[in-house]
Amino acid sequence: MKGMGIAVRGLIKVYRLGTVEVQALRGLNMEVKEGEIVSIIGPSGSGKTTLLNVVGGLDKATAGSVRVGDVEVPTLNTSQLVDYRRRTVGHIFQTLNLIPTLTAAENIELPMIAMGIPRGRRAEQVKSLLEVVGLTGRANHKPGELSGGEQQRVAIASALANDAPIILADEPTGELDTVNAKIIVDYLVKVNQELGKTIIMVTHDPSVARAGHRILRIEDGAIKAALTPAQIMEEAVAVSYVDQLRVRITDMDSQLGKLDDDFRAGKISGEEYVKQRQSLTQTKALLQEELHRMGVVT
Repeated sequence: MKGMGIAVRGLIKVYRLGTVEVQALRGLNMEVKEGEIVSIIGPSGSGKTTLLNVVGGLDKATAGSVRVGDVEVPTLNTSQLVDYRRRTVGHIFQTLNLIPTLTAAENIELPMIAMGIPRGRRAEQVKSLLEVVGLTGRANHKPGELSGGEQQRVAIASALANDAPIILADEPTGELDTVNAKIIVDYLVKVNQELGKTIIMVTHDPSVARAGHRILRIEDGAIKAALTPAQIMEEAVAVSYVDQLRVRITDMDSQLGKLDDDFRAGKISGEEYVKQRQSLTQTKALLQEELHRMGVVT
């Protein structure tokens, strides 16, 4: 099935942690055309994965519209969401979600079994998908017998198993070295060009983001800029990802300082002060964790 268009309007997602509310998405607007690859970039905690989860039917929006083709996703009930996830969306996660006791072919076949597709058609589709991702000779190998790049290619094939028109990829190259990351990106581009799938890909790597026809930058739960592949590389040269994280942490510190001043001046209530401080502190901690993950000491 060819790709579908996606239109997101005024999307809000609020998580409640006890008495505290954390607003992950703040009136986000986004449009993706049929058969387009769109890369989503932005710092940790900015709402990238939340956006994918809402579009993919894994999480419910608090408010706003998410239209995929002719389907208004937030209005779907539980059984409709299950069907939507099976038929309309293919997910590729950084953590892969492969079953370690199944072979590559069996992992690819699994979504088709859930759909009740006959055995003969499943065998044909598995063979075809293994060819698409270049793993025909590795069909009977289990995930532990495959390289990281090969495992990610199995995950791509599994996402394509039910011919879903939408592919959502959350940091698909996050655990891979540069060579394997390029291989995975090349396969995603191939899927887009040859099968016409609509792809939304979250990444922190500018070289991976360049595979998109457009690059959208998300910050604080909203799309702040739309860039071309050429522009993203210019930005990458000017400001490294580490520098961006450090700037964001400094900004969090400034916001925390202003919040303290506003509270002392009686401009906000104690309840509002606690809510905003916890939200800012949580975002800062996520940014610091991202730096630590990259081996940077703060």
